[in-house]
Amino acid sequence: MADTFQFEIVTPAKATLSQAAELVIIPGAAGDFGVLPGHAPMLSTLRPGTIEIRDRTLKILQRVFVEGGFAEVTPERCTILAEEAVAVESISRDDAETRVKRAHDALMLAKNLGVRTDAERDVLAAEAMLAAVVAFETSQTRAH
Repeated sequence: MADTFQFEIVTPAKATLSQAAELVIIPGAAGDFGVLPGHAPMLSTLRPGTIEIRDRTLKILQRVFVEGGFAEVTPERCTILAEEAVAVESISRDDAETRVKRAHDALMLAKNLGVRTDAERDVLAAEAMLAAVVAFETSQTRAH
């Protein structure tokens, strides 16, 4: 069995990431799940959250925020098709907090079910992004 698998994140704008990985933790719709080399084939929807790319000692190498999408896993590959994907360290707390405020404001102004459903999804994504930033900042504080 191989020690790594091919891991990719693709967004509508571009292929965001393509690299060998040992372990990836993914925010699935039904809960987080880990992917290792040789994983059984599966498809999963994603919820807004953070993908963690880890080494075999479980050290986090990279964190990528995804707004949602799909994961396709095979024994040799894991491909994420995401609406949005951005490195967590590149997100500022101010930007994340602003996004949360705007999403909540839009939800309060929603007049019909369709607009309200979209606004609720935006609130969940914005809150997940802020949580990702806070978790990253906390881990950086502990590391120093």
